[in-house]
Amino acid sequence: MIKTLEINFAKSYPIYMGLEVLRTQLVAYCQGLKERLVIITDSHIKNTLGLEVQQLLQGVGLSVELFSFPAGEAHKTRETKAQVEDLLFAKGYGRDTCLIALGGGVVTDLVGFIAATYCRGVPVIYVPTTLLAMVDASIGGKTGVDTPFGKNLVGTFYQPHAVFMDLKVLETLPEHEWCNGIVEMLKHGLIADAALFNALKTQRAKLKEPQFLLEMIFASCVIKKNMIEQDERDYGIRQLLNFGHTIGHAIELIEDYKISHGEAVAIGMLVEARLSVLSGFLEPHVVDEIEQVLRDYGLPLKTNAFEDIQRLKALLGLDKKALANVAQFVLLDAIGVTHFENNKHVVAVKSEILDAGMVNI
Repeated sequence: MIKTLEINFAKSYPIYMGLEVLRTQLVAYCQGLKERLVIITDSHIKNTLGLEVQQLLQGVGLSVELFSFPAGEAHKTRETKAQVEDLLFAKGYGRDTCLIALGGGVVTDLVGFIAATYCRGVPVIYVPTTLLAMVDASIGGKTGVDTPFGKNLVGTFYQPHAVFMDLKVLETLPEHEWCNGIVEMLKHGLIADAALFNALKTQRAKLKEPQFLLEMIFASCVIKKNMIEQDERDYGIRQLLNFGHTIGHAIELIEDYKISHGEAVAIGMLVEARLSVLSGFLEPHVVDEIEQVLRDYGLPLKTNAFEDIQRLKALLGLDKKALANVAQFVLLDAIGVTHFENNKHVVAVKSEILDAGMVNI
């Protein structure tokens, strides 16, 4: 019960997904490497899954060290990056090192950035441990850290050497973490695959069945694969993957990351769907359908971020897709169909439309 995808850039890399991937594919892959191995994870899973993976690899004769940094988005910073790099240097690791990023999106983003710049670049393997990281951060090569001015504003595009998604690690995933991943999968359906959206909408009860879950993860990853292979650097079609994120990232910053990424993006998708209606592209009933699906999955759709619209707009102007400090949005024509205008996948909206789209959130 294992599926494989291959991401094709200058150097292609495999993605393995299924049950017991860590005991099989990961172990075999690492046995074929010549580099010294360092697992980097966060403080939440260092002494559980971190030690388990270390022991798995040591059990086949590999020498593997295990490092960690404090868990949480608040620690995805330039300062944490420097601290981990200094620890690697102090331990004598050089260019003959392969990093293994074991954790959720924070770990993947940070360790990927470290790998991109450490000794001018060392290999990195991603082992995502949350549903969100499996369908989002571990695919596509975006790495980075947060700054006081916004999320992921400092980073690189740096592709991993391989990705290993073991559904077994999701068995202990808290419910709110499930919801975070579901939001990203719903997003993929909304921008490119109505069938995926409808499957997630109508077959919610099956989602924790391994085979169905694997099919949903695979379908979600295929959508992302197809976009990033066309546009690795995020100047064209890959921008569609930011649906909900333009608003969502601003919400996260205003809320000081006290609400989850998935919750913020869920609100962002709802607002950007409303902007699509107000811009004349989307039928109003679709917004109601999206909202109902999000609520069915237990997303609270609550934030204080809209109490100060001017501050929110100022943050939108700092978004990475903004042009001359004017926010650009991914908008929908229908479920599974995004708006394309003037040869662009993102569009600016009038200030009054933006204001109207953020009412009653």
